[in-house]
Amino acid sequence: MAMTTAKKAIDTRIKLRILPLEQNRDRTMNEKKIITSKQKPKPATILPSEESKKVANTMWGGRFKDSPDVLMENINASIDFDQRLYIQDITASIAHCKMLVDQKILDTSAGKSIINGLKEIKNEIDKGSFEFKKSLEDIHLNIEGRLAEKIGDDAGRLHTARSRNDQVATGFKLWVRDAIDTLDEELKNFQTAILDQAEKNAGTIMPGFTHLQAAQPITVGHHLLAYVEMLGRDRGRLRDARARLNESPLGSAALAGTSFPINREQTARELGFDRPSANSMDAVSDRDFALEFLSTASITALHLSRLGEEIVIWCSAQFDFARLSDAFSTGSSIMPQKRNPDGAELVRGKSGRIIASLINLITVIKGLPMAYSKDLQEDKEPVFEAADSLSISIAVMTAMLKDMEFNVQNLKKAAESGFTTATDLADWMVRVLNIPFRKAHNIAGQMVSIAEEKGCRLDELSLAEMKAVEPKFTNDVFSVLGVEESVISRNSFGG
Repeated sequence: MAMTTAKKAIDTRIKLRILPLEQNRDRTMNEKKIITSKQKPKPATILPSEESKKVANTMWGGRFKDSPDVLMENINASIDFDQRLYIQDITASIAHCKMLVDQKILDTSAGKSIINGLKEIKNEIDKGSFEFKKSLEDIHLNIEGRLAEKIGDDAGRLHTARSRNDQVATGFKLWVRDAIDTLDEELKNFQTAILDQAEKNAGTIMPGFTHLQAAQPITVGHHLLAYVEMLGRDRGRLRDARARLNESPLGSAALAGTSFPINREQTARELGFDRPSANSMDAVSDRDFALEFLSTASITALHLSRLGEEIVIWCSAQFDFARLSDAFSTGSSIMPQKRNPDGAELVRGKSGRIIASLINLITVIKGLPMAYSKDLQEDKEPVFEAADSLSISIAVMTAMLKDMEFNVQNLKKAAESGFTTATDLADWMVRVLNIPFRKAHNIAGQMVSIAEEKGCRLDELSLAEMKAVEPKFTNDVFSVLGVEESVISRNSFGG
């Protein structure tokens, strides 16, 4: 009954603290975005040199007479990884096209042709029939190039009043926002799994640790609920990051805005942004949203790593506090007795990848002048890597928590060893005998020393042995030395 009440209280606090990202996630867009493409990235095609030269010059102008060197083409191209942005790029292009038509910058016929062409291209990529070309550098030019093949010269009108700089920033922001929404839902499911396990083990007594030494008796439920709090803060950080990134860069063009009479409020609204960005230079060069996402992902990964470490400890033969089924255990190639919690270890290890992604992007950005520099092309891989690693880590931890069985007897036995009720003894002296806490602490320490020498628990000492240290002791002292009594007594808020 008490745990049910506690669970309701936790549920209420989750709702209040994470104020529902559902409210912030309302979309005017028709398509649900995904955190990662389930299809493997398709290698980009390397075109024959003459065709490559022709396509490259078509895409970025008559200033150049010759095609880039193969080495330059290889380092310059990002299509092998940024093709994951195709949904976001197409969605933003459609919003931009609609606005151009509404503002009479583009005629209705051309606008309809462009939008239909973009939808067809999305279907091609969805089905895996789209040919990605390395000579077209990135997902944005690949889509534009294919659009030109499908509808002709009208495809070139789509890029009116925008630059690849604001196009890239918009698509990337949309992807990160979708990743945040997906991860928030995954963390919510993880919290639910922890709550269920905590409710199941609300009365399961275990030792609480400090310095990995037995400290005071607690319950498994209380221990697990600490992670619900951690994940609540993680979700709050995701919410904060989402709110800050939700300004649209679209229409900022290369860095100075545009002379066309565009309506940035319209495109911002169409794409689910709260508002258009206020400064065009900042809009195209800002990657704070990516850094904040990686920072939040890193903190979350650290929380998962801490739980992973505890699962490793709990499932060891020396502790034997918990057990994972065969579904989440692995064996040894040489030692037949082994049951290894590899899932927990891998989650612990994944935190290194995620933290490295944060350091990666911090290093890229630290010395960049305003506004856009090609260095910023290096922003996507660490974000993709971190999002993928965090997503699989959350999924594995959720499944393992559901799968885990706790060894109730061993947990209680461990709680009873290590003199974990020594603080209860000191508190009793303060409360009942009116002894100052520091003196009570000293007396309790002497009791522990005596019990340690005898090889017994505190509650196994005789009253006479206790009186030899402090004559005021009475039989009432034994009412506070059991682990059950200790747990019940810790009824302060948050205890």
